[in-house]
Amino acid sequence: MKIIAQNKKAYHDYFILDKYEAGLSLLGTEVKSIRAGSVNFKDSFIGFSGGEAFLENAHISQYSQGSWTNHNPVRKRKLLLHAREINKLQKAVEAKGITIVPLKLYEKRGFFKLEIGTAKGKKLYDKRQSLKEKQDDRDKRRAFKEVNKYSL
Repeated sequence: MKIIAQNKKAYHDYFILDKYEAGLSLLGTEVKSIRAGSVNFKDSFIGFSGGEAFLENAHISQYSQGSWTNHNPVRKRKLLLHAREINKLQKAVEAKGITIVPLKLYEKRGFFKLEIGTAKGKKLYDKRQSLKEKQDDRDKRRAFKEVNKYSL
């Protein structure tokens, strides 16, 4: 499994409740551009239309060697999910304060997969608490490393 892009901001802005793996319906120039690593999930989300799920506002840059066949960088991309998963996700979105965000794009056995998660927004004080916990954990690891360095 080769990770191509991660949405670290999603973990900062949201509490991730559930995770799902979805395939993506892509064009040829999009595949080549993704393999080059030019993907941006900033402000992207999962939307529903006609009983299908779509990745919206994700920016996949145009392929540099592409010609007139190049794709639109921010077009809607269909997610390949089972119908029961789509129904479950739609019901989750109808609940108050729940959204679906892309978390990670990776290649698995030659196919591109998108990890999506149902998320609930964090308040400002929750974000501060998360940063404080992360910093405390970092400090603990540093201190532990220093203690072990001198014990050898």
